[in-house]
Amino acid sequence: MKTMFLNHLMLLLLLSVAVSAQSADPEARLKALGIVLKKPARPTANFLLATRVGNLVYLSGHGPVKEDGEYVKGKVGEQISFEQAKEAARLTGISLLTSLKDEIGDLNKVKRIVKVLGMVNAVPSFDRHSQVINGFSDFMVEVFGENGKHARSAIGLGSLPMGIPVEIEMIVELKE
Repeated sequence: MKTMFLNHLMLLLLLSVAVSAQSADPEARLKALGIVLKKPARPTANFLLATRVGNLVYLSGHGPVKEDGEYVKGKVGEQISFEQAKEAARLTGISLLTSLKDEIGDLNKVKRIVKVLGMVNAVPSFDRHSQVINGFSDFMVEVFGENGKHARSAIGLGSLPMGIPVEIEMIVELKE
């Protein structure tokens, strides 16, 4: 009985280590989620999608890009529901990771997500901006585990470029 218990305990420990190792690999995690990061479209103005300073990568504001390459559009509380806005924040996370990977080559170089600014295009009476941006934050933890947790600000705005419901920028620390 004691041997069987120890064997089960050992099996659980090995499984735990395997799951932990997988979640520590953001590339494998994205693959398991069925997410393929494509080459990002280049900006049409004089700015960069991402730029490095030392071991930090600063990513410009990104919006929610759908599978077909088009942006999700609409104002939260008018054309876009709370749940749709939260999903738009998640899509924005995918867009940001696309630019990040293009800049650094491999998401396993990420040490942690440091700081995020989430902007929500919403009607004046809407007050759940931070819960919308949770769609992004939860996705970063899903991909990077504890290293995906970050400092964050979430604000509401009267409009965003091209009528998108969410725009997010972030700062990422790379491993030495």
